[in-house]
Amino acid sequence: MAVIKKKKKRAAPGISTASLPDIVFMLLFFFMVATTMREVELKVQVPASSLPEATEIKKLEKKSLVSYIYVGKPKPAFQAMYGSEPRIQINASFADVNDIREYIIAEREERDEDEIPYMTTSLKVHEDTKMGIVTDIKQELRKASALKINYSARERESEL
Repeated sequence: MAVIKKKKKRAAPGISTASLPDIVFMLLFFFMVATTMREVELKVQVPASSLPEATEIKKLEKKSLVSYIYVGKPKPAFQAMYGSEPRIQINASFADVNDIREYIIAEREERDEDEIPYMTTSLKVHEDTKMGIVTDIKQELRKASALKINYSARERESEL
């Protein structure tokens, strides 16, 4: 009669951690390349909670083709110099309505010729801002042939 011996459990070999630093650095480089930092420091008050409400909202598909114009009261640090009336901010500096056309032309020159028809100008306007300044901005955009305009808004909460 044959004797069946139980096999002894062998200890599992240790997991090699030699490639762990390589994996960590690959992840680090991936996130460094994929992450974008905020490009513009806001000098005007335009928090997301102060944007006008809307019912029909669509997200922009290609944000790289969007140029932003911010309108709102200057932050407290800048109110001594610029006052408390709503101001226009383009990129990282305050601007006048007359500067908008130059801004749009400069944005077009940075893009490829194929992308120019898809460029959009997004207005982020504080909800307490008077409509006159927005109308002036729209007139300047019209003069610069920037006819694709997006108004940043927050979704209206449903009333129960």
